[in-house]
Amino acid sequence: MARAAVTSGPNRPMYLPSTRQNRNPRRLTWALLLPLFGIILGLHGNMTKGKEKSGQDVRAAVKERPRAREMGIKTGILPTGPLNAITDVAGVLVGHTTIVRADNVRTGVTAVLPHGGNLFREKVPGAIFVGNGFGKLMGSTQVNELGEIETPIVLTSTLSVPRVADFLLDYMLSLSGNEDVQSVNPVVAETNDGYLNDIRGRHITREDVLSAIKNAKGGTVEEGCVGAGTGTVAFGFKGGIGTSSRKLPEKLGGYTVGVLVQTNFGGVLTINGAPVGRELGKYYLREELDSNKTQGRNRNDYGNRADGSVIIVIASDAPVDARNLRRMAARAMMGLARTGAAGSNGSGDYAIAFSTASDVRIVTTREQAGPRSQKTLSNDATSPLFLAVIEATEEAIYNSLFRAITTTGRGHTVDALPIDKTLEILRKHGAL
Repeated sequence: MARAAVTSGPNRPMYLPSTRQNRNPRRLTWALLLPLFGIILGLHGNMTKGKEKSGQDVRAAVKERPRAREMGIKTGILPTGPLNAITDVAGVLVGHTTIVRADNVRTGVTAVLPHGGNLFREKVPGAIFVGNGFGKLMGSTQVNELGEIETPIVLTSTLSVPRVADFLLDYMLSLSGNEDVQSVNPVVAETNDGYLNDIRGRHITREDVLSAIKNAKGGTVEEGCVGAGTGTVAFGFKGGIGTSSRKLPEKLGGYTVGVLVQTNFGGVLTINGAPVGRELGKYYLREELDSNKTQGRNRNDYGNRADGSVIIVIASDAPVDARNLRRMAARAMMGLARTGAAGSNGSGDYAIAFSTASDVRIVTTREQAGPRSQKTLSNDATSPLFLAVIEATEEAIYNSLFRAITTTGRGHTVDALPIDKTLEILRKHGAL
């Protein structure tokens, strides 16, 4: 049984595209080497066929795939944070447990911690926005009623939600200071990875969940086929975990917004306005719109489906209360729409937002506290944060696709987004 806790990894080499604006020898060298990497990866895949892969194997393969911005794709107008990740928001930690076993287990856990302390005793303001409620997100009603998040946010596979919530409770009840706690609201979100993963087997264990939480850290966030994104599919290509961030200028407060996504949905992939999915011939309703096709839809063609789900986690250091966090979460759906999502009946689309600002943190003690005062941003001051959410959500989704690798599970193979062809399409449409 190969199980591995995959946490934030080391820095990766930068892959720079050869465009009209990039003519220096170093960038041209990388551009020439990219096809060679593809050959090497293909040989490696043939050599390891039939063998069991570990989480570290998956992580090593993912490192050969660049992020969208590394290929010259710039989304929006706002600058990113130093890491272009949710961990650019100070104090936020991310951990993954990736489970790849035999030929039918492709699943995992991703944990996002608003801070590294006892979240039950030091809650953060939070809100959850439902774009489409076909999902099994646990804990949402209390979050929206009280405006507080009191546990790590854990992402996983659909049928594993109850077990993961139970293991999350084990973690929370074990923390020092929680000895008398008799009510905890675990926040667990999911997407359905059943196309590539034996979802009915519910392979997530207590150790998997505790590992993701306890090994969560700041810094670089692993993306693609890791954690809760190990078995997901987006736009008919391999989806996964993606992240991005935006930093407001000092005149607007200098606040940071970070986003992490678990992508498992469909539509017509659009990158910076370019119809990538359509030109690659993989998009929702393609078969129905083909006038030359007389047979029914091929149910095994995931490129022609739009069901699945997406989870969007939004962090900010701006002092925003729960009401405006919900407004921020709602804007994530605009970033989702920019990528070409179809918003289908069977896609559970959720955004979870929280603030790490000390001015709005909710500190609880055994003795019920009296009235408390907070310093929060005005409604007018939130507009730049809304744009930051939209842009970071859009780019995080792109990163989930660019970083994911071709994956086989349960007799199905889902190809990674073809980077070279995608870049050609973007250049053709002036989007690069």
